[in-house]
Amino acid sequence: MERKTILTGITPSGTPHLGNYIGMFKPAVAMSAEDGRKIFYFISDLHALVKCHSAARVERFTLEIAAAWLALGLDPQRVLFYRQSRIPEIAELHWILSCVAPKGLLNRAHAYKAVRDQNTAGGVDADTDVSLGLFAYPVLMAADILLFDADDVPVGKDQVQHVEIARDIAGSFNARYGVYFLRKSRRTGGSARCLTSTAASPKPTRSHP
Repeated sequence: MERKTILTGITPSGTPHLGNYIGMFKPAVAMSAEDGRKIFYFISDLHALVKCHSAARVERFTLEIAAAWLALGLDPQRVLFYRQSRIPEIAELHWILSCVAPKGLLNRAHAYKAVRDQNTAGGVDADTDVSLGLFAYPVLMAADILLFDADDVPVGKDQVQHVEIARDIAGSFNARYGVYFLRKSRRTGGSARCLTSTAASPKPTRSHP
């Protein structure tokens, strides 16, 4: 039987806290101890740049998260544990997928819509302070998922839409170039529903894209 591929990541947007331990680290370590799966865990430092523009802070939070994960028992011999920016193919695939991703699809992304709605309510231009990184965030996440052909993508509820967008972008790519990416109905919940792709922040209740 072919082993399923599981992929999930955490964004280094703050120092790890108890909520990360309960919602991310503990379930991830437990899952990595199970046999019969190919597991990819990563620190999504490229995603962090959407909100954090300090290279020093991203570097520090990345090291803190890596240290926490390893200290809590993650065995690199059982999983592929990596830093997103160290895999150049992710950024390359991100650009290729950007060239086929429908703008209308990205317009519906929750994180982008939330900023536009907030700006509109505040009486300013809807796209004020909206970076291309924020708008294209789901495309980078699609590259994360599709590069490793993940079957299961444990994420928080706020990320489920991005997993669905990845499937739609795969369909757009396939329609132009042939079937390279399988449009899987990727599992995002189940026993791994507590895993999240967001890291700690000074305010644990704050949501990051």
